[in-house]
Amino acid sequence: MIVLFMQRATRFLHLMLNVFPRRHLIAASVVSCCLLILIVYPVTDAEAKRQVSEQLVLPTESAAIEIALETELKPTLRWVEQSVSSGDSLSLLFSRAKLSAADVYRVSSSKDGKLLRNLYPGESFRFGLNQAGELEELHYIQSKLVSRIYSLDGDSYSSELRELEPDTLLSYREGIIKDSLYLSAQQANLPDKLIMELANIFAWDIDFVFDIRQGDSFSILYQEKYLDGEKFAVGDIVAASFTNRGKSYNAVLYTDSNGNSSYYTPEGLSMRKAFLRAPLDIFRISSGFNLKRKHPIHKMIKAHRGVDYAAPRGTPVFSAGDGKVIATGYSKANGNYVFVQHGQTYVTKYLHLNKKKVRKGQAVRQRQIIGTVGSTGYATGPHLHYEFLVNGVHRNPRTVKLPQANPISATELAAFKSATTPVLTQLAQAGTASELVQLEMLPSTQTGIASAN
Repeated sequence: MIVLFMQRATRFLHLMLNVFPRRHLIAASVVSCCLLILIVYPVTDAEAKRQVSEQLVLPTESAAIEIALETELKPTLRWVEQSVSSGDSLSLLFSRAKLSAADVYRVSSSKDGKLLRNLYPGESFRFGLNQAGELEELHYIQSKLVSRIYSLDGDSYSSELRELEPDTLLSYREGIIKDSLYLSAQQANLPDKLIMELANIFAWDIDFVFDIRQGDSFSILYQEKYLDGEKFAVGDIVAASFTNRGKSYNAVLYTDSNGNSSYYTPEGLSMRKAFLRAPLDIFRISSGFNLKRKHPIHKMIKAHRGVDYAAPRGTPVFSAGDGKVIATGYSKANGNYVFVQHGQTYVTKYLHLNKKKVRKGQAVRQRQIIGTVGSTGYATGPHLHYEFLVNGVHRNPRTVKLPQANPISATELAAFKSATTPVLTQLAQAGTASELVQLEMLPSTQTGIASAN
């Protein structure tokens, strides 16, 4: 019986070698081996299940069986993956996948094909080729959460957007300033993205270059995003507290009924002022507001009606507030300049720019890039000369009182309180729990608790 079975199995395998693709053969080989073991070596039911299970959990064999099962539903596709690198184009990616310019045209000219024109490093493509070598499916993977599937439908391609929804959990971090905010936050295992976000939240109230002192502290509640149980990204800060020189500032994230998100105090006042305190992120003050300053080039007393921020050439310069560009140009003294009008009261001026990024008459938003740091005009090195005018009078940008942005509207205050109170309570409770843990870790003489001995 065994000899007869072996003869028939041999003829069957010979037929498969001539008819079926290699991936089918791998799957068939696995199944055949399992059946042969069961026939030649009789075992109990429990042992048989265990042995078959051990065979099927091997990665290559499991994958082969899954492919074999899929072929019963649709033709098998051969997948080729390409990652987008700097300088890559759609044509180059198709060429590396051994596809023609005609394939590029058919996909890019289909509905939603224009979405493939702007590619970014880190994205990837999966090309699904049928047995004839034709592109049957194209997976444009923009991120772990977002991908677009182009499927061959007759002579053209249809597209489908697939979005995964991650699980979001809240995490807590706290720290004490020992040197700089950045280094102290790193020691508290805070990701760089959140360090910058923390600084931006409190930037209107705290000067993180000059106001920070050793012993200042911070605590934050932030989002962590998980996909299939694995953390893949950090989200936004949802609540934060910062104590500077003994004064505490609290902020909470709120999304209003129009879908606009911003940070507010627990009372509903905007953390955001109408103006940034400084119009760039990386700088040192090389010359302050001084009406009796000696000019470094002309060597004579000449009022310095602004603040000079030294920074590397090309550093982005932001509009300090929402407004309208009223002048751009070049002059021998100012170099490249941009002037922005903010309502009827305020004007900000940005001088010695390397490049201008806006034009006269253009509306700009706060933190919109309007130029880059340079040394054009009368300048001894790369820096931004920044002026702040109130009703036509120059004021010191570092000390002028900045107007507040709009608070939560009265009609939305109840919804604001309902949404933010639980989050602020959670931040406070996390801080209290952390303090209790620290107290428990101290020796009894430090906590004031008498020893029981």
